[in-house]
Amino acid sequence: MVDRKPDTKFHTNPGGKQHRPHVLLIVETAMSFGRGVLEGISQYLVENPPWSVQLDLRELMVTPPAWLKSWDGDGIITRSTTPEMAALISKSGIPTVNLTDIYGDPGIPSIWNDHDAIGQLAAEHLLQRGLQYFGFCGFTNHHWSEARHRGFKNHLRQHDADVLFHSSDWAQARRTGWETQQAKIVQWLLDLPKPIGVLACNDFRGQHVLEACRVAQISVPDQVAVIGVDNDQVICDFCQPSLSSVIPAADRIGFEAARMLDQLMRNEEPIERHVKIAPIGIAARQSTDVMTIDDAEVVAALKIIRERACDGLAVAEILETIPIARSSLERRFKKFIGRSPQAEIRNVQMKRAQQLLRETKLPLFQVASLTGFKHSEYFSVVFKRETGQTPGQYRCRLP
Repeated sequence: MVDRKPDTKFHTNPGGKQHRPHVLLIVETAMSFGRGVLEGISQYLVENPPWSVQLDLRELMVTPPAWLKSWDGDGIITRSTTPEMAALISKSGIPTVNLTDIYGDPGIPSIWNDHDAIGQLAAEHLLQRGLQYFGFCGFTNHHWSEARHRGFKNHLRQHDADVLFHSSDWAQARRTGWETQQAKIVQWLLDLPKPIGVLACNDFRGQHVLEACRVAQISVPDQVAVIGVDNDQVICDFCQPSLSSVIPAADRIGFEAARMLDQLMRNEEPIERHVKIAPIGIAARQSTDVMTIDDAEVVAALKIIRERACDGLAVAEILETIPIARSSLERRFKKFIGRSPQAEIRNVQMKRAQQLLRETKLPLFQVASLTGFKHSEYFSVVFKRETGQTPGQYRCRLP
């Protein structure tokens, strides 16, 4: 980068017009969080004087591009701030806002997720499900993962609960594939007390944990309830079962980063140089849809229902797998979950139907088929009986 005086900011052209600042955005878009950050920056530019933007869609944790040493713009927002890049930025004097939270404080103005709050929110979500044992699966030597673990652990300590911990190297997993670490995660999960709630440090880690549960034949969520972070809908919905996730305020982080950079480029000192943004909430999906039940046959039946309800499962098929009288299964279901096995099948079908109506534009006959109904007319009758509105009314009333 070209060395400059720190007070080189906006310039005025001879015609009296303000110079449009040239800003470099180094933000990856492979993950939903990065895309959300860009949406927040875009929103800021809609509401304020525009920039001339140069976008570099660089992956996290990669070396800076060679051309960056001679880049001569007005400001930078970066989510790929390696220690090498931070040193270049500090030397150049170019106003910069850092969004990278892998390495800790890089010595430049930063806006991060409030990772302690993320851990606390996940802990409360799992506590509300009646769980008594808890685990955390993270990545080694990543500041954000360690901070989420700390927030999770500290909140649970207030409820006299401990956290069982597993961590491994992110960079190695990206190089060699996470399967190289799978055996260790499987063994960790097998050794955990059950039922247990596990916070995965992000959705990728959540996918790793769910896949390890599948390999180990551990029932999710009945034996291990799993929650991730980032609410990357593609990843969460690909998971089986679908992954619950803490929702970060990615767009607000982008918006506030743009606001802070504008201040820095105007040679104004921000009120805070290190800002933490709290998460929005939790997207609850099947992976934490758990009730603590001390009955092996009911847990086994619930696992079958979650896996096969949308295939047109009948209660008789459950009884073919679990050697128990139908009357006994009915009685135990009423005791532990407050409804019959058939009602639980309908409950799973309706949750899936609502998701499809909410998140897709599939026609009604396809929604019916994907939830285990041969005829869309009968599906509509059941949906109205269970929810109080027709599928069309449900879809039309969505925000």
